[in-house]
Amino acid sequence: MTRNKNSSKIGWNLEHSYLQLPGAFYTRLNPTPVSEPTLVLFNRPLALSLGLNPERLEGEEGAAIFSGNRLPEGAQPLAQAYAGHQFGHFTILGDGRAHVLGEQITAQGERFDIQFKGSGQTPYSRRGDGRAALGPMLREYIISEAMHGLGIPTTRGLAVVDTGEPVFRETTLPGAILTRVATSHLRVGTFEFAARTRPADELRSLADYTIQRHYPELETRENPYLGLLQEVGKKQAHLIAQWQLVGFIHGVMNTDNMALSGETMDYGPCAFMDTYNQNTVFSSIDDQGRYAYDNQPNMGAWNLARFAETLLPLLHPEQSQAEILAQDALIDYIILIQRSWLDGMSAKLGLFNVESGDGYLIDELLKIMQQHGADFTNTFLALTFDETAYNLTMSDTKEYQQWWEKWQARRARQKQSITDSQKLMRENNPAVIPRNHQVEAALEAAEKEQDFNPLHRLLAVLEKPYAHTPEQTEYATPPEATGRQYRTYCGT
Repeated sequence: MTRNKNSSKIGWNLEHSYLQLPGAFYTRLNPTPVSEPTLVLFNRPLALSLGLNPERLEGEEGAAIFSGNRLPEGAQPLAQAYAGHQFGHFTILGDGRAHVLGEQITAQGERFDIQFKGSGQTPYSRRGDGRAALGPMLREYIISEAMHGLGIPTTRGLAVVDTGEPVFRETTLPGAILTRVATSHLRVGTFEFAARTRPADELRSLADYTIQRHYPELETRENPYLGLLQEVGKKQAHLIAQWQLVGFIHGVMNTDNMALSGETMDYGPCAFMDTYNQNTVFSSIDDQGRYAYDNQPNMGAWNLARFAETLLPLLHPEQSQAEILAQDALIDYIILIQRSWLDGMSAKLGLFNVESGDGYLIDELLKIMQQHGADFTNTFLALTFDETAYNLTMSDTKEYQQWWEKWQARRARQKQSITDSQKLMRENNPAVIPRNHQVEAALEAAEKEQDFNPLHRLLAVLEKPYAHTPEQTEYATPPEATGRQYRTYCGT
């Protein structure tokens, strides 16, 4: 393991505020070197925004750094300890195949974790090999960049390296390391770890650090810990509402995957809906539909409740009063996510304000869509542009035509013109999402043929999903009906 002595020319500016926490929250160790790293994906715009020099990081030097074979100057790698409720069951966890190199400070003073994923075993590996396969790492890169393009808070991929080494899952697969960028990797599970295993003063230290890093405006509050719970609830409500508005299904909303920054993180068995069905589940391990599309807002509340439980000793000296404060924060989350979803759906229908009957209008449309197996994304594009162009077969049905008349009457009641309404719809209905069949085709070409051109083309059209350009048209085509349910896997 060598240090990169030319880091200043690359632009690394790493700090390590996480090391202020008690030592139980992390283990300091280096990534495990790999044999033949090759840089296969590099996010040039993201690198520039971080203050890094892309010319120095593309090619062999980037491969050495993003594989962990050569550490940037100032890196102090660590694996984080945390816990989590996985499908409702509490487990002590931790970074079993990840290393945080440090926190990159940008020219604007922003702070971002630089984390490797698939970089070797740690004390938290739980008999795992500490490695990752190429397909899942490319998949996370694609989906997270799509989410960024959609304007949804997310971690992002800076680079993917093919390690030149195999990993063994159901079959032998090429190994890879993803470099992930996040405003932090603090999660509900970090607080669960502290509340279950650490003394009260360490829980308070963690809460103070989280406030300092993400919500410094709370430091002067009379009850900053209540403010922390409320702010995390707000972030989660807005985030999950945005998922619902584009048909995104996370697939594994365990508490260790709920970031306190309000970013989408840990893209395992995730996917976007094609055919609208409120009960859609993609994950191969979600047999009971715990994390189904329509249940995501409820699971957000469940996860927030687990966070609230960890904070009870800090909210109020009296348990009963602490519980009342926590319950009020949960009610606020429920109200806010419903409001955020309704505002977003109204915008998708070209409505500039919300009237009392709009919820019924939206629900009626969704029921018709589910009844006729309509494509989620393209239904709203058809309403925005042209029903025939997007093969909206349900448009000939009586129930849809009745709904359409109600919608037109509702739009006519607002002062804005139809042109303004259509503009609002274009801004809120993406032309493209990462369609599952297109993602799979790009991954197959990359994994089996080392052809990354389909992947690069897909990333290009996903970069600006609201542009509605001719180049995006072919990527708006739903998959052919096969009668088989699409399945995703966590890749661990």
